[in-house]
Amino acid sequence: MAKFIIEGGNKLAGSLNVNTAKNSTVAILCASLMIKGKTILYDVPRIEEVYRILEILSSIDVKVEWTDEHTLSLDTSAKLQMENMDKKATEITRSSLMLLGALAAREKEFKIYKSGGCRLGERTVKPHLFALEQFGVSVESKNKYYDVRNKPLKSADIVMYESGDTPTENAIMAAVLAPGVTTIKFASSNYMVQDLCYFLQEAGAKIEGIGSTTLKITGVKKLNSVRKYHIIPDPIEAMTFISLAVTTKSEMTIKNCPLDFLELELEKLRVMGQKMQIKNKRKSKNGKFDIVDIKFSPSELIALPDKIYGRPFPGLNIDNLPLFVPILTQAKGRTLVHDWVYENRAIYFLDFQKLGANLTLLDPHRVFVEGPSKLKGNELMCPPAIRPAVALLVAMIAASGKSVMRNSYTIERGYEDLAGRLSMVGANITYEE
Repeated sequence: MAKFIIEGGNKLAGSLNVNTAKNSTVAILCASLMIKGKTILYDVPRIEEVYRILEILSSIDVKVEWTDEHTLSLDTSAKLQMENMDKKATEITRSSLMLLGALAAREKEFKIYKSGGCRLGERTVKPHLFALEQFGVSVESKNKYYDVRNKPLKSADIVMYESGDTPTENAIMAAVLAPGVTTIKFASSNYMVQDLCYFLQEAGAKIEGIGSTTLKITGVKKLNSVRKYHIIPDPIEAMTFISLAVTTKSEMTIKNCPLDFLELELEKLRVMGQKMQIKNKRKSKNGKFDIVDIKFSPSELIALPDKIYGRPFPGLNIDNLPLFVPILTQAKGRTLVHDWVYENRAIYFLDFQKLGANLTLLDPHRVFVEGPSKLKGNELMCPPAIRPAVALLVAMIAASGKSVMRNSYTIERGYEDLAGRLSMVGANITYEE
């Protein structure tokens, strides 16, 4: 059982560079199956969630090769061996659901094992199916797998049942190879959806409205090889490091931040009294997004005057909401955190009490956080949800004394060499397998 061991309570100093986005990467890896050729991706994060998708792709006869530490070559031209799909890898990662859209034009019939991922209560696949069935995709739920049958794709006018990221991505992938013109309304416009669209455009897809909630997609007969695509830096990793700097009241610079997807989070922090400087504005390596470096200085924080909650982009990112909890433990006053999206994610916030936080659970969606609290180290099991888990890790680094987080695989799904990177800014953290 892997674990993090932390001696906390120290001020940090220096800079952290934000890696590329997990959620973009897994979507683009699935989308590579639409190309029937070669794809070369740059700045690919070496994280467990990516490894699981690569295991799935390798098992169905995709040629996968790391050409250097973070450059990945994929050859998807061979006939796919769907019957050999890696059952364990598929069950571990919910990202495997994006195979439904990616393979809608390529495979007439296949089975996909039901998937897990973060344990966040009931997470229905219905929004995926409501959209995909309008293109001609039929998915029948069996005990342990989905039986998928694809008719020749047809264009459609889609209204997304909910503005979810992966349901939108599935609908986009189906639409790109469906003859005719498809409109997708109430689409997610989050960072990974935009990144997927830009990748597909590189392959020859005709997509209009990227960044909005209405997409117009004209189907093409085939997609071309993509010889070079750089993935967006991860706004959630950026917010993780921002949370660390703010909670520990440290002088730190977070580099390579995708500003478009952090502006509201930064505004919330500004209202709370956080001092920061936004510097070195530039374009991302793929030329599509604004990137900045942000310097944080120790600040006295006050609680927000109203509740904080997540919502689809351009709201405060749903994945970033848990990363405000450690910050709020150090802000003077009481804040209501409303985590309405998932059935029970807010319950994991109760673990902050074990670190000395003054936190009250009101119901499965809402907590009061009262601060400032003096955090103290403790030994915890890692929650089975990435963002609450890494938010607790941030609190452990801020807490005085020794902390241990056991069974840390959940964090490794989304973060590369976290202990090694945090050590470089002065965190006393080690990783043991």
